[in-house]
This record gives sequence, structure tokens and C-alpha cells, in this order.
Amino acid sequence: MTKVTILQFPGTNCEYDTQYAFERLGAKTEILWHKADKVPQDTDLLVIAGGFSYGDYLRSGAIARFSPVMKAVEAYAKAGGKVLGICNGFQVLTEAGLLPGALKRNEHLHFLSKHHHLKVINNDNDFLKNLSVGDVVNIPIAHHDGNYFIDADGLKELEENNQILLRYTDANGVEQNPNGSVESIAGICNKQKNIFGLMPHPERAMETILGSDDGVAMLQGFLKA
Repeated sequence: MTKVTILQFPGTNCEYDTQYAFERLGAKTEILWHKADKVPQDTDLLVIAGGFSYGDYLRSGAIARFSPVMKAVEAYAKAGGKVLGICNGFQVLTEAGLLPGALKRNEHLHFLSKHHHLKVINNDNDFLKNLSVGDVVNIPIAHHDGNYFIDADGLKELEENNQILLRYTDANGVEQNPNGSVESIAGICNKQKNIFGLMPHPERAMETILGSDDGVAMLQGFLKA
């Protein structure tokens, strides 16, 4: 059985949604407080959940990056462990230097909370292996600092290494950028394809009654066969 460990910081508010999502898919879960000094040895996937760690003071994720557990996260990731950062978790990963780029204020300075379509750009990774390139999924977004930025050289590197995973689009797969992100980027991974980050919330798209169950196919990729 896949073991998913979910980090919890002061201000995290999506850890229980994330726990529900993975348990619904058959995984075993554990919520790990940010003062822990190591990642449980049986962890197959480490998730940094969404929310407002430390109230998003300074910058989103800037304080959480210095929490005691982050040294263990870095060691786990460098040893090849799989890490998924969702929304604030993505921000934490960029602040920690585990993913390239940065997240800035949304282009129009408004908090966005709605469903939004995403197009799969690359699926040669565990995260999106159950989807096809070109697939469009409907996933909620909820962020104020979701404007992904990276310089021209960094963008070229992302493209060359197939690190761009998801772009914001409309239902037909035509780019539709809600927050000003460079090239409408919604999610990326590292070169080794074991660290993943995205601003949208697949853990909130697990039930059709709530508007979409497209998160199921996304998160299932992390489960052991």
C-alpha cells in the first residue's frame, strides 16, 4: 500500500482535504507537523499541502521554507523521494530552491477562487502518467500569489527538459491565463522528475458532486500498481 505523508505548517488549511483524497484512492496517510526532524521511512510520497503557512507573511512560503522539517524534505528529495507541492506547497518548494522560478501576486491583484481548466503538456512522470498529453482537466484554483515567474533562460531549460507539466486553458485547450503566469504555466517538475509543484488543487476535484473528479486521474499516478 502506498504511504503518503502530508506536511502541516501553522496556517496550512488543505492537509485534511489532501488526506481524504489519497485515502479515497486507497493510500495510507500520515500528517507530519513542521517541527519534525525527519520524514517517516515508509513514505512513498511527501505532500506539502496548500494553505497560508505562517499567514503568508513576507512572501508566500518564505517562512515555512525555514521550518525544521524542510531539511528533512530536502534530504528526502535529493535521495529520489517523490514530493508534491500544491498551491502554498508549490510556493514553499520554490522558496526552498527545490523547484525553479517564483510565485508572485496575481496579475490583477485579486484572490482567485474558481474551477479552471488545465492542459497536460508533459506526462512522462509519475504525477500525470495516467493522463495523455493534450488532455484538459477541470481543477479548482484558490490563490492570491499564483503568478508563476521564471526568466527567459530558465524557461528555455524547463521546455528543453519537459519540466512544464500543466498550462492554464479554456475547456477547449486554448490558453487562458487567470493570473499572469509566464507562458500560462500552472505546474512544473524538477529535472529528475521526482519533485512536482502546481497552483491548482487536484485534492479538491475528487467528487463530481463538487464540480469535478478530474483530480482522481492526476493523483492516482502516485499510487503503487
